[in-house]
Amino acid sequence: MQPMRRARQVLRMLTIQRVLVKHGLDEIVWRTHLFRPLAWARRLLPFGRSSQPFGVRLREALEELGPIFVKFGQALSVRPDLLSVEMAGELAKLQDQVPPFAGEQAVDALLAAFGRPLDTLFAEFDRTPLAAASIAQVHAARLHDGAAVVVKVLRPNVRAFIQRDIEVLRAIAELAERYWPEARRLHPIEVVAEFEKTLANELDLMREAANAAQLKRNFAGSELLYVPEVYWDYCRPNVLTLERIFGIQVDDIDALRRAGTDIKRLAENGVEIFFTQVFRHNFFHADMHPGNIFVDVADPARPKYVAVDFGIVGTLDARDQHYLAENFLAFFRRDYRRVASLHVDSAWVPAGTRIDELEAAVRAVCEPIFNKPLKDISFGLVLLRLFQTARQFNMEVQPQLVLLQKTLLAIEGLGRQLYPELDLWKTAKPVLEEWMRERRDPRTQLKQLIAAWPEISEDLSRLPRLLHRAIRRVDAEDAAVQRQQRAPVERRRQTRLEQIVIGAALLIAGVLWSGLAAPAWLGWAGAAVGLAVLVFAPRHR
Repeated sequence: MQPMRRARQVLRMLTIQRVLVKHGLDEIVWRTHLFRPLAWARRLLPFGRSSQPFGVRLREALEELGPIFVKFGQALSVRPDLLSVEMAGELAKLQDQVPPFAGEQAVDALLAAFGRPLDTLFAEFDRTPLAAASIAQVHAARLHDGAAVVVKVLRPNVRAFIQRDIEVLRAIAELAERYWPEARRLHPIEVVAEFEKTLANELDLMREAANAAQLKRNFAGSELLYVPEVYWDYCRPNVLTLERIFGIQVDDIDALRRAGTDIKRLAENGVEIFFTQVFRHNFFHADMHPGNIFVDVADPARPKYVAVDFGIVGTLDARDQHYLAENFLAFFRRDYRRVASLHVDSAWVPAGTRIDELEAAVRAVCEPIFNKPLKDISFGLVLLRLFQTARQFNMEVQPQLVLLQKTLLAIEGLGRQLYPELDLWKTAKPVLEEWMRERRDPRTQLKQLIAAWPEISEDLSRLPRLLHRAIRRVDAEDAAVQRQQRAPVERRRQTRLEQIVIGAALLIAGVLWSGLAAPAWLGWAGAAVGLAVLVFAPRHR
C-alpha cells in the first residue's frame, strides 16, 4: 500500500510541475532537487517566460490544479503579512467553483451517516444541488413536519483527496524552503500546517453546526443579523442540516435597490455587526464573502443580514481585544506613541523594543493616511500597515489577528460596494468607546469577579495546603543551607584536632628521643616541630 501511495504522490508532483511550467512558473520547478542538475537545459526549451505578473500566473496555475489548491490560494490571500499586497489581492480573486457530484452519491452518504432510508429522514429531498464547493455541496429538502431545510454533504472521499494534496503541498514546501531562498522568508512549512488545520475544521460539520448555534445565541433577538436554526437530529460529522433561508445575495445591489432597501443603513449595520462580534461577543464569522451573506428585505427600511457557512470562525483573547481597540482609538487620535506602547505592552513586538523608534516608524506610515477624508480610510489597511511596520521590529505573526484583518477587509469592501460614502470610523467609534467604558466600569469588573468566583474559591480552598507545603519547602531549604554552612566549620574542627594530636605526638616523641637516644638535637628538632604544629593549628571560629 505504501509504494502505491508514494507512486500517486510522485505522479501528482509531476502533474503539478507540468502545470507550473505551463503557466510560466518554471523557475519554481527548476529550483527543486529533481531538476537542479539539468537547470541549464531550460535555455534550450521552446517556451519562454509569460509576460503576465507573477500573481496572475500563480492564480491561474492554482485554478487548474483543482479545489484544494484553490483553497490554499484563498488561504494565502489573507496572509499579506507573508505575500506582497498585490499578490495577495490577485489570489483573493480565486473562486471556489467546482462541478457538483451526483445526487445519488449524496443520497448514499446520507444512508451511510444515518443508517435509515432517505424517505424516513426527509419528506422531500432535491437530488440536484443548490450549490457546490470544493469540500461539500448543498441540497434543498423538507422535513416531515414541513420545515424547509438545506442539507450540506461532504464530497465523497474528500478526506483522502485532501490528505493526498496536503502531503504533496508539504513536500513542495519542504523543497521550497530547502532550495528557494525567497521561500525561507515566507515559512511555507508553517503556512501548509496552518492550512491543514483550517481544512480539518471545515471537514467536521458538527463543529460548523456548533459554530452556527453559538452565533445564533449571540444575536438572539437582534435586528442586525439572523442565523439559521440548526436541526441537530439531522447532523453528523459529514452532514449538516440547517433551516433554509431566503433573501437577496448581498452583492446583488440592483435587486436590493429594486426592493427599496435602505442601502446606507445596510452598509452601516454590516460594520456594527463586525465590531459587535469581535468586541462584545468575541466570536466572529471569519468567512464573510458575498456568497455567504444574504439580506432579508421583508422590511426594506430595516434590512437584516442573514449569514450562512460557519466553517471558519475567529476569537481573540481578552488581551488582544483590549489592545486592538486601544490601537484603533489611538490611531484615529494620532497618538502614535500610544500605538507603539500598545505593541510592546501586548507582546506583539519584543519587550526590549525602543518605543521612540517604533513611534517614529508608525508615524511615517500612518501620517500619509490622514491626507484622505476619514470615510476613505480603510481599517483593514491600517492594521496591515501597522503589522508591516511592526514586523521591522521582529513582530511575531499573529494568526488570530490575520484572520480578523481578512474579515475586516471583506466587511469594508462589501460596505463600500453597497455605499461608497460609508464612514467606518463614524460607525465603529461608538461601539469601541462603549465597549471600553464597560470594560473599565467597576460594576463590570465586579460581575467578572462574581462569574470567576467558583474558580477563585477553589484556588482559595487550596491555599492553606499550598502555603503549608511552601513553608516546609523553605524550612528544608534553610536546613540544607545551614548544613552547608556548618560543614566547613566541622571540617576545620576535625583538621585542628588531627593537627593537635600530631603536634603533641611529635613533641612528646622529640622530648623522649632527646633524653634517651643520640643525637639529642634530632629529638629537640622533632619536639620543636610538634610545638610549632600545636601553636599554629587553626582555631575554630
